[in-house]
Amino acid sequence: MNHSVSWNLDMSSMQEELVRDRIRTLHREAEEQRLISGVLRVRRARRDAERASSRLRHALLRLV
Repeated sequence: MNHSVSWNLDMSSMQEELVRDRIRTLHREAEEQRLISGVLRVRRARRDAERASSRLRHALLRLV
């Protein structure tokens, strides 16, 4: 095998590894975004529940 063919195979292998690494990075970033979205949904739900609880408390106090 001459130097040119060997060099091309090395470059091809490096490019494939870079592509695989990029794909892994994108998967990891997507998972992080899913986790962040889940945390934000929980925070929003908790805040909404606290507001509803507060409105209910006030409504009950007006009945007394």
